Amino acid sequence: MTGANNFSVSGYGPERAGWTRLFARDSLARRLDWPILLSAVALSLIGAALVYSATRNRTEINQGDPYFFLIRHLMNTGIGIGLMIGTIWLGHRTLRTAVPILYGLSVFLILLVLTPLGATINGQRNWLVAGGLSLQPAEFIKITIILGMAMLLATRVDAGDKQYPDHRTVLQALGLAAVPMMIVLLMPDLGTIMVAVIIVLGVLLSSGASNRWVFGLIGAGALGAIAVWQLKILDEYQINRFAAFANPDLDPAGVGYNTNQARIAIGSGGLFGTGLGQGSQTTGQFVPEQQTDFVFTVAGEELGFVGAGLILVLLGVVLWRACRIARETTELYGTIVAAGIIAWFAFQAFENIGMTLGIMPVAGLPLPFVSYGGSSMFAVWVAVGLLQSIRVQRPMSA
Repeated sequence: MTGANNFSVSGYGPERAGWTRLFARDSLARRLDWPILLSAVALSLIGAALVYSATRNRTEINQGDPYFFLIRHLMNTGIGIGLMIGTIWLGHRTLRTAVPILYGLSVFLILLVLTPLGATINGQRNWLVAGGLSLQPAEFIKITIILGMAMLLATRVDAGDKQYPDHRTVLQALGLAAVPMMIVLLMPDLGTIMVAVIIVLGVLLSSGASNRWVFGLIGAGALGAIAVWQLKILDEYQINRFAAFANPDLDPAGVGYNTNQARIAIGSGGLFGTGLGQGSQTTGQFVPEQQTDFVFTVAGEELGFVGAGLILVLLGVVLWRACRIARETTELYGTIVAAGIIAWFAFQAFENIGMTLGIMPVAGLPLPFVSYGGSSMFAVWVAVGLLQSIRVQRPMSA
């Protein structure tokens, strides 16, 4: 960018003028995508109310403090927003140069999960716990895969050497994504693998790579799923979840319990809901993990169709504006990063809400911005920071 299009807020221009021009014509405030930011904040605040309602009476997990999870959800949101600001300040282009370091760190952390340092929480061994703090490294693999594949696929195109990624570059990008995915599969964390596959598809589709790679990846994914099933890599409870999805009446008191109770909770909310804190399914603790995987059931029961619909609208705004950012950026790298985030958010939200409605298998994925969980919250806000950075660094005429 040159001339009037230079953006000299710290980290974005050669002058590095700091934050002093916040409200200038070419300022950060003017360039930010406010619909995404405000929608994400609204989702996090709605999530805080839902998490509070789901946990205030759960003395076995809230340590006798009804505000225990509420305070931590708000703290996680605040830290997440701080990470977003840091990501904007650094810029997605700076992070592009740091991809090898970020990739190595991410792979190292998920490898630690497979050692005695890893911890099992809620039946899944995908956590690192130290000093009372817990971290789910697999959440950050989503960002690493997006940035790493985007860097490889866009390098020669953005430099003007190619019009689209060649077959060798695509193969390298797929290899980069395959390494952390194979490690996550060993945990096994089926939900993260599902999201990662969708991210890879979204990245390839947006990169201009040959459609043969997309169809080939879909075919390879189908064969891989069959192999995973035949080799019994998945844990028994994960296999049972798919069986319950195929036949919800198979074991209504066992593996089908979560889905059946979730559908009862959502169905009982009606148009306007029973009122926050007044849901019988929620207060009766009939739906497990309502503050995390099944938080949408609290919205359906206590806020009704209107409240649950508002969550969908806000998620839709985030995706719509992200699509606009992907379309308007003038560099392939930015387009790919935005497209990867869109694929991630869209599928994860669809899977989370779908499993509460019985139209998707239970996979243990949080609802972006809404569910309780530090690692997930940090990851989605970093993704928002990447989207904002792509928008901020585009020419003013775009």
